[in-house]
Amino acid sequence: MAGSSFGTLFRITTWGESHGKGLGVTVDGCPAGIPLCEEDIQVWLDRRKPGRSRYATKRSESDEVEIWSGVFEGKTTGTPISLIIRNADQHSKDYSNLKDVYRPGHADLGFDAKYGIRDHRGGGRSSGRETAARVAAGAIAAKVLEELGITVSAYTASIGPVVCDPAAYDREYLKSSELCMPDAEAEKSAREYLEECMAQGDSAGGTVHCRVRGVPAGIGEPVFDKLDALLSQALFSIGAVKGVEIGDGLFAAMSTGSKNNDQYMESEEGPEKASNHAGGILGGISDGSTILIRVSFKPTPSISQLQMALGKDGKVHNLEITGRHDPVIVPRAVVVVEAMTAAAVLDLLMRNMASRVEYLKKIYN
Repeated sequence: MAGSSFGTLFRITTWGESHGKGLGVTVDGCPAGIPLCEEDIQVWLDRRKPGRSRYATKRSESDEVEIWSGVFEGKTTGTPISLIIRNADQHSKDYSNLKDVYRPGHADLGFDAKYGIRDHRGGGRSSGRETAARVAAGAIAAKVLEELGITVSAYTASIGPVVCDPAAYDREYLKSSELCMPDAEAEKSAREYLEECMAQGDSAGGTVHCRVRGVPAGIGEPVFDKLDALLSQALFSIGAVKGVEIGDGLFAAMSTGSKNNDQYMESEEGPEKASNHAGGILGGISDGSTILIRVSFKPTPSISQLQMALGKDGKVHNLEITGRHDPVIVPRAVVVVEAMTAAAVLDLLMRNMASRVEYLKKIYN
């Protein structure tokens, strides 16, 4: 299978399936000398792991990570870092009725058409469980970014029709929020909406907002490898993502140049942008302001309602999906968005070292 790797200099390759023995990731290109231990990665994995909420799948996985290579005496060595996360709570029999039927909203038909064989136990490589490996790699990327004063943070901005009020953003509430929402009133409404969905055997979608602070101006390539283009690739590669927007995103199409252009104003600290409609990226290159990203997720496709599905025999069949599934994946996807954003930004930061001869002189003179 091609396409399981992302990045050029900071490169991650994930492997494994939802119902196999485990899954993991190899991180190549991480600089030597970064303090790193399993606990640093586990903190990120704990934010994504199942079974922590009424609104998450009841699959019980500890998601304990093991570092197999690339770290010595608590620091990265510059060699490939290999991480493994063992599966412990697979209920493969829950999927036995899906062997000859393609689930609506899933990649089953595409997998069979492409490979002529598929792992029907939870989707194999297309399962959301694959994102655990991404999160492990993203934790490492974030550690490197921290050394440069760059932070990546995300939160649930909406679930179904319930949208957080930016004016009600509460950083402290976000730390304990079950739905990763920074607005207590919005979370209350979101819970009520999810209870309605669950009572009907249905699911919900939503959006994640992500901010990257501290990225200097000049990061990103101006043609095919634009910063926003690679961020979009990284984020669209997450299962269930149906839209990625930077700054005002689609709303820019309804604006005018006089309103959409980010003009500058004088301040006590010198000239600064009066707005950030561009979301910190212009011409595919960072402009030094906060990078603003909005990611839209579709509703979880595995629902317990009766559905009409296509079978391998070319006929339409009644299908009832059993097993353990998230009524909404957005809260668990927040950390996945952070992980892939961190990986994309770090890769372009490292690539930027060769953009000027003076950068090379600083290293080698």
